[in-house]
Formats: sequence, C-alpha cells, structure tokens
Amino acid sequence: MAKSTSTRRRRASRELVDAKQAVDLATAQSYSENVFLFVPNLIGYTRVIMAGLSLHYMSYHPIYCTLLYGFSCLLDAVDGQAARALKQTSKFGAVLDMVTDRCTTSCLLCYLSAAYPDYSILFQFLIALDFSSHYMHMYSSLVTGSTSHKLVTSDVSRILWLYYNDSRTLFFVCAGNELFFVSLYLMKWTVTPSGLPFLEDWTYPQIMACPTFLVFLLKNVINLVQLWKASKILVGVDLAERAAARAAAASKKLDSDSS
Repeated sequence: MAKSTSTRRRRASRELVDAKQAVDLATAQSYSENVFLFVPNLIGYTRVIMAGLSLHYMSYHPIYCTLLYGFSCLLDAVDGQAARALKQTSKFGAVLDMVTDRCTTSCLLCYLSAAYPDYSILFQFLIALDFSSHYMHMYSSLVTGSTSHKLVTSDVSRILWLYYNDSRTLFFVCAGNELFFVSLYLMKWTVTPSGLPFLEDWTYPQIMACPTFLVFLLKNVINLVQLWKASKILVGVDLAERAAARAAAASKKLDSDSS
C-alpha cells in the first residue's frame, strides 16, 4: 500500500507541470538557475562536440578519431559525478547523456557496417537493439513513476539491478563494449604486428578485441534483458489500467442500476 501511495505521489508531482508551463519555465529561467548551463550538461555538450569531431575524422584519420571518441566516452563517467557533487542532477541531463551514448555508438556501428559489409546485418541489429532497449526501458520507468531509469530494484531484475546499482560495473561494461567497437575500427587501419610473445602476428587492436568481446556479449545480454523486462512492465501497466477501467465501468453501472 505504501509503495503504491508513493508511486501515485510521484506521478502527481510530475503532472503538476504541463507542456506549456514547462516551456514557459525553461524560457524564463534565470542565469543562476539555468538547467541548460548546469556543469554536467556543459560536459554533455562537450561530449557531443567531441563525438561529432570524431565522426568527422573517422574515415581518414584514425588517431584523431579514436582520441576524440575515447575522451567523449570517458566524460560520460564525469558528468554524473559532477551532477551529484554539485547537486545539479536533472532530467534533461539524464536524457542528454543517454541520447549522446546511443547516437555516438550508432554512428560508429554505421561505419563498421560499411567497413565489414559481410556483418552489416549484425551491426544493424545491434543499433536496433540498443535503441529499442533503452527507449522502452526509459518509457517504462516514466509510466511507473520512477525518478530515474537507473532506479531498478532487484525484485524486478537482479541483472539490471547489479548493472545500474554499481557505478563501477556500469562503467566497466559500457567502456568494455565501446573498446570492442573501437578495436574493430582500428583493425581496419592497423597492420603492424605487435611482436608480443605468443602473439607476434597479432596487431594491438586484435589483441584488445579478444577480452572486450566478452564484455560486448555481456552488454548485449543486458540489453536483451532490459528490453524484455521493460516490455513486461508496459504490458503489466496495460493490464492494470484495463482492469481499473473495467472496475470503474462496473461501479458506474451498479450506481446507475441502484438509482
């Protein structure tokens, strides 16, 4: 009962501001309390710029591309810490962060689809899975009144709880997944063997791709779990709303018959 009450309160607080009010508030916000200028959001804009520059260099300068892409990804771990330290967490920042992650990775996967045409259908599937998984997860969080898509309880999904509850795990999985894609990208540019013992004929990107491949598999298993759990949550909300509508209709009919 307490849980459902708190959920209703969260929904009620969210519904106090409609779209027009929100636009007016954003337009009239002062410099001292301008969400667009929050430090973590400024970091987010920097990530977007660096990601855009990395895409510019992607087809002809792998060093610049890799450095810019890597720094953009590393800043993903900084903006959240800055938001908590400065008490500047925001819904805009959370969505900006997620959209930047999805778009940056998808652009790299588009390049890999062209670089490895035999595997283009796989890269297209990964883009679709990444977007659909995170969109449905975000939407299911909103309709159930959660204040953040990262607030997943263990009774909903232990895998997602372990993934989102520990920032170190989240960083390790996301970084390992990106490193695998970057390794595939650099494999197209690097032909010089590493010369390392037992791996003399392997390039450094090929060596890096081996351990990060396991993290890549884990990340996409998590995406599948996230998509399935979000689908079940949305279906559960549909069933609850349909049951409530039937109960309301039955109550209305009963009142009508009694009168």
